[in-house]
Amino acid sequence: MVTTSQLTQGKKPEKARREGHPGIALTVIAACQLMVVLDATIVNIALPHIQGALNFSTTDLTWVVSAYTLTFGGLLLLGGRAGDILGRRRVFMTGILLFTAASLLGGFAQEPWQLLAARALQGVGGAIASPTSLALITTTFPEGPERNRAFGVFAAVSAGGGAIGLLAGGMLTEWLDWRWVLFVNVPIGLLIAALTPLYINESERHPGRFDLPGALTSTAGMASLVYGFIRAAEEGWRDGLTLGSFAAAVVLLGSFALIESRAREPITPLRMFADRNRSGTYVIMLSLAAAMFGMFFFIVLFVQNVLNYSPIEAGLAFLPVTVVIAVGAGLSQRFLPVLGPKPFMVAGSTIVALGLAWQTLLSPDSSYVGGVLGPMLLFGFGMGLNFVTLTLTAVSGVAPHEAGAASGLLNATQQIGGSLGLSILTTVFGTASRNEAEDQVADFMAHASPEQKAEFAKTHELPAPWSHEVLAQGISTAFIPAVAMALLALVTAILVIRVRKSDLDALAGTASAAGPVAG
Repeated sequence: MVTTSQLTQGKKPEKARREGHPGIALTVIAACQLMVVLDATIVNIALPHIQGALNFSTTDLTWVVSAYTLTFGGLLLLGGRAGDILGRRRVFMTGILLFTAASLLGGFAQEPWQLLAARALQGVGGAIASPTSLALITTTFPEGPERNRAFGVFAAVSAGGGAIGLLAGGMLTEWLDWRWVLFVNVPIGLLIAALTPLYINESERHPGRFDLPGALTSTAGMASLVYGFIRAAEEGWRDGLTLGSFAAAVVLLGSFALIESRAREPITPLRMFADRNRSGTYVIMLSLAAAMFGMFFFIVLFVQNVLNYSPIEAGLAFLPVTVVIAVGAGLSQRFLPVLGPKPFMVAGSTIVALGLAWQTLLSPDSSYVGGVLGPMLLFGFGMGLNFVTLTLTAVSGVAPHEAGAASGLLNATQQIGGSLGLSILTTVFGTASRNEAEDQVADFMAHASPEQKAEFAKTHELPAPWSHEVLAQGISTAFIPAVAMALLALVTAILVIRVRKSDLDALAGTASAAGPVAG
């Protein structure tokens, strides 16, 4: 007969084996986050090849990105709550396997709808795995320097994943085939799923009910808001579906707030917003992510269409960003326990705003070093200072059973902020490009050769250098609202964030308990 003590003794070696390999556990968690984050950008460089292979129209092609963004951003809160109730390791593995299966299906797609369905399913898997992976850090690493280092790695991966995705997408597209931007997830996902039960402990389950009304209204509201901006970028702000989407978002998100204020077990406890530092953190993350998505998107256009870089060269052009992000993240991680979050949020947001302001000067004559690399280095360093700081502040003082919801909300603000920001910047880009195109067409007709005019009559597309003028003007103008977004983050950091002794104690690992931090 097996006694209770024998069962306990039998479990000890397994637990000890997991706790004895924190580096492997962190690698597994970071690999998941990297796979999910880079998937938002890895397909960007492959889009022209996807369009030719599956016969997408230019308008429909945007949904290859949007189908992933909408489901990922809309379901993040539900994914975080699921980890709290069902067990984070179990939910983490479910999300990874779903993401992997969807990647395989997308790689084999033969029709546009098949690829879009797979991308949406990838978003669902990512929404389940991503917030749970962040919450797993809180259960795997004790509060203090060890957890700070783990969050530093996680934040650096989150911030640099977009640039890595651009490089990986260029290499896979140029050397293999566009389908490999999806197939590459399969072996990585299977390896993560195999290692997870070996090196990551299951979290304590917190019995409860799913807040289905809250989950449905938040998901639908976020999706409507994102779709409204995407639609505005394509059809204009007066379009009926655009206005209808915004109206639906207001109603749904208002209903969500009302439901959460009355729910016994809300998907997003509104008391988390009572802490001014946490609320300010969400605003800063939303603003900076909006600028970051736009920076990646438009600089990719510039280096490929104006500087004539190949897909691989375009990816390599972004590598310096990952280096300076890592430097900024390392500095903030080291000095956060001494200085607190506010100095890093203020300095980081200021540097990001300066980098974006520099990019408003882009022109067809801009070089890579002077017009692209310089501002990207500023931007990346500022984001590095912010990402670790924002991550730690968002989950600091949250009760263990709400860590999934807190981290899910942080991820949601990043994803939704990026989607909304890109749509806003794209709308500004479109308006500026159309206005510039009118001037360039007149100049083209005055100076072009008869052969060029005949070709323009067929395609209605301006050739270089006139097309370069249009594109550069649109991009430089689009960075103006990006600067405004970074300034919003800066103002929030100055006016809202406070340095508190309790936060410094927690960051240094001397806090006695992980309870809500007093405002």
